[in-house]
Amino acid sequence: MSNFLYRLGKSAYTKPWYFIISWIAILGVVLAILGVNGIHVTSDMKIEGTESQKVLDQLSAELPEASGGQASIVFTAPKDERLDTPERLSAITKAVNDVYNLEYVINAAELAAKAGASASENAQGSAPQEGDGTAQATTGELPPFGPLMVNGVPVPGVMLASDGSVALFQFQFTVQQMSLPESVPDSVIDAAMSVEQTGIQALPSDSLSTKPSIGSTEAIGIAVAAVVLFMTLGSVVAAGLPLLTALMGVGISVGGAYAFSKFIHMTDLTPVLALMVGLAVGIDYSLFIVNRQRRMILDQGLSAREAASRAVGTAGSAVFFAGLTVIIALCGMLVIGIGFLSAMALVAALAVLVNVLVALTLLPALLGLLGERICSAKARTKSSTQSNKTAHGFAHRWVTAIAKGRWLVIVAVIVILGAAALPVAKMEMGIPSGATANLDTPSRQSYDAISNGFGEGFNGPLLLVAKPKGVSDKVTPELLNGLVQDLGKHENVSLVTPMGVNKTGDMAIISLIPKTGPTDAETKNLVREIRASDSSMALTYDVTVGVTGFTAINIDMSSKLAEVFPLYVGIIVILSLIILLLVFRSIIVPLKATVGFLLSVLATFGITTAVYQWGWLHSLFGFDTGGPLLSFMPIMVTGILYGLAMDYQVFLVSSMRESYVHGHHGTESVVHGYNQASRVVVAAAVIMVSVFAGFIFAHDIMIKQIGFALAIGILIDAFFVRMALVPAVMAVFGDKAWWLPKWLDRMLPNLDVEGDKLLAELKSQENAASIKAKPRRAY
Repeated sequence: MSNFLYRLGKSAYTKPWYFIISWIAILGVVLAILGVNGIHVTSDMKIEGTESQKVLDQLSAELPEASGGQASIVFTAPKDERLDTPERLSAITKAVNDVYNLEYVINAAELAAKAGASASENAQGSAPQEGDGTAQATTGELPPFGPLMVNGVPVPGVMLASDGSVALFQFQFTVQQMSLPESVPDSVIDAAMSVEQTGIQALPSDSLSTKPSIGSTEAIGIAVAAVVLFMTLGSVVAAGLPLLTALMGVGISVGGAYAFSKFIHMTDLTPVLALMVGLAVGIDYSLFIVNRQRRMILDQGLSAREAASRAVGTAGSAVFFAGLTVIIALCGMLVIGIGFLSAMALVAALAVLVNVLVALTLLPALLGLLGERICSAKARTKSSTQSNKTAHGFAHRWVTAIAKGRWLVIVAVIVILGAAALPVAKMEMGIPSGATANLDTPSRQSYDAISNGFGEGFNGPLLLVAKPKGVSDKVTPELLNGLVQDLGKHENVSLVTPMGVNKTGDMAIISLIPKTGPTDAETKNLVREIRASDSSMALTYDVTVGVTGFTAINIDMSSKLAEVFPLYVGIIVILSLIILLLVFRSIIVPLKATVGFLLSVLATFGITTAVYQWGWLHSLFGFDTGGPLLSFMPIMVTGILYGLAMDYQVFLVSSMRESYVHGHHGTESVVHGYNQASRVVVAAAVIMVSVFAGFIFAHDIMIKQIGFALAIGILIDAFFVRMALVPAVMAVFGDKAWWLPKWLDRMLPNLDVEGDKLLAELKSQENAASIKAKPRRAY
């Protein structure tokens, strides 16, 4: 591998424009496809096979009109004023009618008329039809709201709070939101906003709000990365190369993801994740290669061409295997079998793959354009006058102190990370809702207005599907009425409304509004009670009841992900042991690396729980209210952190192994290897933390949580585990850390990650050339 990469680097350096133009052409093709196909992303995250998804699938097949996406708009009056004045009633009515007149929006009045006709047919003894309205909505007590009336006629789909300050307009689309043209939500919002000229505030629901997945917050991380690169490489030109190549990599990978979003189910978080990972690894991988080239020029006196070729052959080999590790960790999520997670994993893996290829081809081509200018005359002069025997000051003192107090360091790191991991025991998973949005956002204001005017449960209505257990049994008006009445008697039910019966008459659809909020434990218990096959309602009416809606989907998603998480962690652990065994040819190193990774992941989730669930330091990180952690975050963050942690493991420990192979033994190999690699690993970690931290201040709480978890995870793994625990453990084992049974040593392929074979071959060629060039003595 190192020989191939050496030749590839030399070719790219010698003929740079072939590679540069090729990458520019690829970017051009991606942008052209993006221009033709457009961007198609959704906030819909579904998990096939769950109870809630089965209900949605049933509705889509049996009663399509009930399976479309739901949305709402809240109208609020100024303080101490009412909405039911003539002028404001006229404005609201016009806005509602304008929305109903839009394509893809279902008119509630037409549905009500159909339900009435079906009810009339049922009363004459005919079979129940779609939209059956014979059963009446009921609750255990009179609700503090009613329909919005204009001249004695209710406005379809609009309810008014008893104090007249809040009105809720709920409507439905003919299709799910992900299938809507981009112009439809914008047209709905424009129609609703027309009421604001009368002093009314219109607040659209989350499903209508356009969430900017990628904003400007990542620029913060890039700015910090630029400063760190300049401090590490000592040159503006050299520091600019990793940034340029990383931007090219994410431009192609993220642009490609958007370009093909028309053909794959992709959530709005997918390209954001690819951008996070792509920027971080893209900058780091190029930094490793540029730093190695500069060191070879300054320390060994090589030409820029030869140094670039060797840097790609040696550091490039480590980049290749580090990137491969990240890709394997991400692709391991495919075994979980969750569609949107698989898409996120594949797009993120694509971003890593593209950035690895860019670092190995485009970077040496750009170095070829710079030539010897990659190192300034000042840097060369400073290097020639500086003693090469002088170790890095702080790094040398740090690792020497760790080697001496290795047992104390090991115990201290384990205790600190163990304490940080304690909140994991209280971690709650879910989907963030408007209740956890910032107070100044429309999502939160809409949530609070609905809660104050109608009750928290209206923020998360449930949709029920009831089917008689008998194959030939039908849903009679008496059965539907009985179900509605029994549901309305539940202490946590605010409102129950029958929505209709399918054409074959064997499935009823019921809307239910809980009294408690979508993420409350009481609402989750209500869902479980309704679903229970042995509930009094199921036994009395001999029916099976399915439930979908925000809370039901939340329960199912969290349950499914909790079920597969141990499987995924097991896959990660096995992969870690195998890959590190191949790379380092050691038994101790893979075990130590895996244990360290598990410590850092547990501490990461513990701190994330304390911050985003318990609300610790919430004002510092730009959010107002704590809430459940994103359901799929543990799996996604574990996969990414594993891959990135192994990056640092490869670069740091491979340097220690190189020192051991070249004659350093015991703690001497640990100290020498640490001195050689620590500076660039620390710089890479700071860059990666900065890039991820830039996303903490995004508007979307899901992006904030993922950015924080990745930033704190890299911070813990790089500085507590790799920079402290790893050298301490390596010092404990000394040369025994590299022990490998002879039979296993013969079986394993020699990957030559450090490039020893390449350097030995180049040295042999130099000696042969020197002997050949030496003049013969005349006799």
